[in-house]
Amino acid sequence: MDVQLLTRQEKNNLEEQLKAMIAKRPQIAARIAEAREKGDLRENADYHAAREELAMLEARIRNLEQRLKSASVVNPDDIPADMVFLGSTVKVRDVQTGEAEMFRLVGELNKSAFDSDGEVMEVSAKSPLGEALMRARAGQKVRVRVPRGEICYEIMEIL
Repeated sequence: MDVQLLTRQEKNNLEEQLKAMIAKRPQIAARIAEAREKGDLRENADYHAAREELAMLEARIRNLEQRLKSASVVNPDDIPADMVFLGSTVKVRDVQTGEAEMFRLVGELNKSAFDSDGEVMEVSAKSPLGEALMRARAGQKVRVRVPRGEICYEIMEIL
């Protein structure tokens, strides 16, 4: 598994999710025990549903543990102020249309695609746009391949 870059906040959020999942184990185990007491396990839907839920929870826990194990926290102090990097909010201008947009580069564990809080669109560092923006500097132009062709952005400022 590749090293996955995260901000400190993203790692803290994932650790909290892991704790919450681990805390659910005893509840599901109790449901399994209750269902087991009802008799014949071959025809016990509650038992099978609880066992399936526990198996899915364990798979999610293992996946999250592995992802956290391979994560590397980015220290913002190590990044030049004029470089786009994980956690950066950047204002860009579409060279063709002149339209300005703002993006926040987030870790790949944080977002699976795009998310927006109104003015700023969060972009995964592993997305085509995120990869184009990563390590770019103010004043630089980056090209992004999209389904309808290519977009060229000029990086106006890093906020």
